Amino acid sequence: MKFVKVLFITCILFLGTNLQAQKHFTRTGKITFSSEAPLEKIEASNQKATSIIDIATGKMEFAVLIKAFQFEKALMQEHFNENYMESDKYPKAIFKGTIADISAVDFSKDGNYPVKVKGKLTIHGETNEVEAEGTINVKDGKISAISTFEVAVADYKIKIPSVVKDNIAKTVQISVDMNYELFKKKNSSLTQKN
Repeated sequence: MKFVKVLFITCILFLGTNLQAQKHFTRTGKITFSSEAPLEKIEASNQKATSIIDIATGKMEFAVLIKAFQFEKALMQEHFNENYMESDKYPKAIFKGTIADISAVDFSKDGNYPVKVKGKLTIHGETNEVEAEGTINVKDGKISAISTFEVAVADYKIKIPSVVKDNIAKTVQISVDMNYELFKKKNSSLTQKN
């Protein structure tokens, strides 16, 4: 009977560890965006994005503080936060979705795996369905992910005054670059901290 108890406890510990090992995270993900309009190209980057991915289910989440985007010009950054994104009112952008074809990724084998991600993106208090293609890279047991997609500014009710309509594109290109590490239980509220 004692052997059965030990075996049972060992199985529970193994399963718990194995389930935990399915999740990977980062707090230093890079998200950049680019707006190329007739009169001006605007670019900004944020290297403080948090993300978690469950390689067993394909579920993933991203959270990014809007004020953490860095611009080349301080005035652009100020206008971005105060006039367009209203970052005091809407401090975060959040994505919650799933890698549709997660079974096509062999996490035990080095390689680049094309994937399609579907989910809901919330920016400026507005949520829309998005779908994007990306690549998951597995190298020496480490996981990274990249993707580039476009969003329409109007879909997120970001108002562009007519005075600067030629300076800001109607569609913005977003690039995501994440390097994940194994998720540990102490980080369980990862995306809620941003």
